[in-house]
Amino acid sequence: MSLPRLVVTMGDPNGIGPEVVAKALARADVRAAAEVRVVGLRHVLAPWLEAAGAGGADVVEPVAAPGFRVRHGEVDAEAGRLAHRWVEFAAAACLAGEADGMVTAPVNKAAFAAAGIRETGHQEVLQRVSGAEHVATMLVTGGLRCMHLSTHKPLREACAYVTRANVLRAIALTDREFRRWGFAQPRIAVAALNPHAGEGGLIGREEIEEIGPAVEDARAQGVDARGPFPADSVFNRAIAGEFDVVVVMYHDQGHIAIKVHGFERSVSVNLGLPFVRTSVDHGTAYDIAGRGGANAESMAEAILLAARLCSGGSLAGGGAR
Repeated sequence: MSLPRLVVTMGDPNGIGPEVVAKALARADVRAAAEVRVVGLRHVLAPWLEAAGAGGADVVEPVAAPGFRVRHGEVDAEAGRLAHRWVEFAAAACLAGEADGMVTAPVNKAAFAAAGIRETGHQEVLQRVSGAEHVATMLVTGGLRCMHLSTHKPLREACAYVTRANVLRAIALTDREFRRWGFAQPRIAVAALNPHAGEGGLIGREEIEEIGPAVEDARAQGVDARGPFPADSVFNRAIAGEFDVVVVMYHDQGHIAIKVHGFERSVSVNLGLPFVRTSVDHGTAYDIAGRGGANAESMAEAILLAARLCSGGSLAGGGAR
């Protein structure tokens, strides 16, 4: 059986992306799991690959930039432009059948903006390139999975986004993708937005007017969705095995739970794309870029999970372990 073909983007060259990619590719379990092509710049990756003992890695350069000079820790328009183009290239490779899935190192939103790019991150780029109708982000670590109703929205906008239609769509997408990835009947918990799940309407009415009705709509469609549950307790119940995934209402609600439970091995997975895409669950870490001390566990776990999903494996097997 042939190995899955993965394209791994280098991420922002001024961040820790090149370092964590190189360190991950030096691991024997990663090399045994997939056939990997790295999308980036050879002259930027080369010293990291050599230092990690992964000098034979396959690197493709869709954009020639021989004069690019790394400035670790700095927001740079050219770095943003290159990182954006590498994401587009990797997605196109997946859509063309040249790769089975993609894994991304972190990009920097400020660098994107400096380059005049209006898209704020990977998800927006991938949704546009793929033409997918709806794409969402799920984080995975140590048996805890959090599917996000929204991600990069200011909190005020994120709260306004909590509508019956949006919550139902997120639940339905979660159910569909989890079935595709090995769950016969996904057990979906839905987190509340307000403290104490709104306390019967005393602390907000979103649970009564939006989230609760969406859960009932999903159940009427045969989905095993339950909630809304108070967000301060639902994650422990999922970790204990009561639920397969928690649908959370906004970025920090899920990210905090995941990163407290298992930050170094957490992985981001997109739901709704026509191909597998996983990513590290951390940023460019400009403050430590270039020093050689970055932890590559998240990148390694992202590659291993993508390889398993591309091979027909189950998300139930763990992912970020």
